[in-house]
Amino acid sequence: MSEEKRGFFARLKKGLTKTRENIVKGIDSVLGGFTAIDDDFYEELEEILIMGDIGVNATASIVERLKRQIKEQRLKEPSQCKQLLIESIKEQMRVGENAYPFETEQSVILVIGVNGVGKTTSVGKLAGMMKEGGRKVLIAAADTFRAAAGEQLEEWAKRAGVDMVGGKEGADPASVVFDAVNAAKARHVDVLLIDTAGRLHNKKNLMEELKKMNRIIDKEFPRAHRENLIVLDGATGQNALAQAREFGEAAQLSGIILTKMDGTAKGGIAVAIQSELHVPVKYIGVGETIEDLQKFHPDEFVNALFDLGREQDSAGQADRRQDGER
Repeated sequence: MSEEKRGFFARLKKGLTKTRENIVKGIDSVLGGFTAIDDDFYEELEEILIMGDIGVNATASIVERLKRQIKEQRLKEPSQCKQLLIESIKEQMRVGENAYPFETEQSVILVIGVNGVGKTTSVGKLAGMMKEGGRKVLIAAADTFRAAAGEQLEEWAKRAGVDMVGGKEGADPASVVFDAVNAAKARHVDVLLIDTAGRLHNKKNLMEELKKMNRIIDKEFPRAHRENLIVLDGATGQNALAQAREFGEAAQLSGIILTKMDGTAKGGIAVAIQSELHVPVKYIGVGETIEDLQKFHPDEFVNALFDLGREQDSAGQADRRQDGER
């Protein structure tokens, strides 16, 4: 394991401390406080998970899977259920392969989300990550509503060592997208990252503008691989889930960037989002530097939440491979 990955896992585990206290301590209390596996036991578990922002639907699926496995394995003691519960949570977060085709294909990535979630910062970090991976990256500053948004993104572009196309404050964002798409084609760019305005999901005109941007990209760059990534603030809990649903009506979401996971007690929302929306969390952020945004791995996230070692992830993957071969 690289030092960078080891360091990120340690920061993720530290960042989930409050969430761990909010969820895992409650789970341990239930597992240790009951002497029998009965309806009251399951109700207590459900309450802990729902209160931990894992969500009603995801919780129901997790508990149903747990019940089935307990019955199959004929378990009698609540204390025997923890590993099954951990695996059940991991299973809820797997939505197929979290593909990253923009690492190899010519792509346009539209980054959306409300103000304050770390959207512009995430664009800058993604640009740096992709540049480091050998991709030719261009950033478009289509957030022309927020004062100084262009200057902030320009600073990130310099830090990442990539070019930027922008417009004046108050300019038509769609015109910036049009210029950026054509610049990307002319310069043979590998990845065009578009930072959009922090549009509030209850503002119809702003959502319509988002649709307009998508139409321009479809028309001007039809051969490019498309991604619509929404940036969500993990600390907002169920509000983040509501935002993703609203934005999903204006743009077909292909992935989620979950930010501000350091120090939140609402980290369980990662389970709810991936389980209920069936849109993969592709990146997770636990700090301010470029290195603090990394690809999201569900098993690794749950291991960090339950304060397990990363080696548990490899062991679990090996077990699943063996199950598939039987």
